Amino acid sequence: MFRAVREQIDTIFREDPAAKSVIEILFCYPGFHAVLAHRLAHKLYRWGVPLAPRLLSQISRFFTGIEIHPGATIGRRFFIDHGMGVVIGETAEIGDDVLLYQGVTLGGTGNEKGKRHPTLGHRVVVGTGAKVLGNIRIGDNVKIGAGSVVVHAVPDNSTVVGVPGRVVRIRPEGGPLEHGRLPDPEGQAIDDLARRVAELEATMRQLLADHELKR
Repeated sequence: MFRAVREQIDTIFREDPAAKSVIEILFCYPGFHAVLAHRLAHKLYRWGVPLAPRLLSQISRFFTGIEIHPGATIGRRFFIDHGMGVVIGETAEIGDDVLLYQGVTLGGTGNEKGKRHPTLGHRVVVGTGAKVLGNIRIGDNVKIGAGSVVVHAVPDNSTVVGVPGRVVRIRPEGGPLEHGRLPDPEGQAIDDLARRVAELEATMRQLLADHELKR
């Protein structure tokens, strides 16, 4: 347990430049508290202990604003930045070195049974307010932009944005999620349409001019 605490503290120092001391992390980081509470609740869940895992997860939710079902499987060095409003469903599976921002949902799409929540690979970053829904796999080194809604599987080394989420970039290797420099597929489509309309208008003007000359 001490090793897990130490590793979680090291992860926060690595991921959050605002972290100044161990004492600050121990008392002021709800993501830290939620992850440690989940580690214990998940063990109780795996052991088949009735009620206690859910009760522990609800107590953690009350104090942190982060809801993690005790059945969710979470890898090492998992970090929730700020964390308010994060929801992680029962059958979600999360790899190592994953980073979630506030308002993220790893949820289902209905009342289906069995595996109904997403699986995230290693080194995945999910931006603020993004929703990843259903029994889909998000590959390793994937970056999901803020506010995206992802309902289909995503290949390794991809960047996903939009509603619904679309792959807009495939990188040869992982890198930081630069929120301010993400592609805008909708804006790009509008720009392409505007350019096409301008070209058609220019063609029409040329045809009318040619017609006037022939007269």
